[in-house]
Amino acid sequence: MTAHEPAVVARLGEDFLAEAFGRTYRLSRGDAASVASILTWAEVNEVLARHRIEPPRLRLSADGVTIPLDAYTVPEVAKRRTVFHRVHPAALHEQLAKGATLVIDSVDELFLGVQKLASELETALRSKIQVNLYASWTAREGFGVHWDDHDVVVVQIDGAKRWKLYGPTRSAPMHLDMGEPEPPPEEPVAEFVLRPGDVLYLPRGWWHAVSASEGERSLHLTCGLSVATGADLIVWLSEILREHEIVRADLPRFGTDRERAETASALRDLLLAELDGQDVIGRYFALRDGDERVRFRPSLPFVSGLPADPDLSARLLTTRHELRLTEEGNALLTAGGESLTFAGAAHPILRTLADRQPHRLGDLATTAGLTVVQVAGVLWELVKAQIVSVDGAQ
Repeated sequence: MTAHEPAVVARLGEDFLAEAFGRTYRLSRGDAASVASILTWAEVNEVLARHRIEPPRLRLSADGVTIPLDAYTVPEVAKRRTVFHRVHPAALHEQLAKGATLVIDSVDELFLGVQKLASELETALRSKIQVNLYASWTAREGFGVHWDDHDVVVVQIDGAKRWKLYGPTRSAPMHLDMGEPEPPPEEPVAEFVLRPGDVLYLPRGWWHAVSASEGERSLHLTCGLSVATGADLIVWLSEILREHEIVRADLPRFGTDRERAETASALRDLLLAELDGQDVIGRYFALRDGDERVRFRPSLPFVSGLPADPDLSARLLTTRHELRLTEEGNALLTAGGESLTFAGAAHPILRTLADRQPHRLGDLATTAGLTVVQVAGVLWELVKAQIVSVDGAQ
């Protein structure tokens, strides 16, 4: 268990999935020390100074309106005449002091502590996570009263942020929906201030407004979940049913009423057969987990194989992998859109790596009763599949 896991994953509560997930908000109080290893202002400054983060990934917002790019960046022409926008510190400070909110998307790809947080949430909630950063300095609201089309876990890193929750006005609204939620009520159903270490879960569709109204700056992370819906299941069924000719065939636009009815009946029978099949939802989740997006990490300088160096360190990159022994006694690992089969002797290696912690090749060899050369061969197959990364060379 890492230093910040108790502050986020465990603090959601043992009854979180049964009582709150997808149903209602949950607020858990913490302390600054519990989130200190996730992100610091120094790290934010370093990324802004050294990375070319182009809009809309980096943006400023105030009163629900995106501030023009030229208000806080300057264009620069690179050697090959490509133009990029560099943040101008003085102009950025001026806009933030006036009440703008700084937003950086996908910061789980920029900061190691945030990536670890996202991976822990992905493991616990079995969902892809994208983490966005929000920083503000005044009581001016960046986005007004609004709702999100995805569940979020909010982690307050520094300062204070006032949240007003108005509840949902449409059950399970979606990005591409057939209707819009009704306007929220005038008075919030809950109002509170998040301080460092506090964690808030908010289901999709809940109207809310946020402001740094306590006379303090605020830095928080919003971890957005990608949950599966019935619409996703139906799309998947339409894909796997394409093995049937009737699904691939043209619909009878110019056919008779009888031909159209027969086509509709045949399609209905195929759909019902799949829906009535053994644990169709479980099958879909297994496929979804197996196709999870891997947080890519190269294993340079190794490009054609791994040396038999017991001090090299290997780490599994996936969070929703599946490992099992087949009837033939082989080890089958499904992860990152790949299914890899190894001899049963490799199973202890894969089982050890499943904790996603770094492990020395020498230790893996001892665990599995194999040579370091054999372990290096197994790991190289995983590196090629972008499921494992290896470090240690100087």
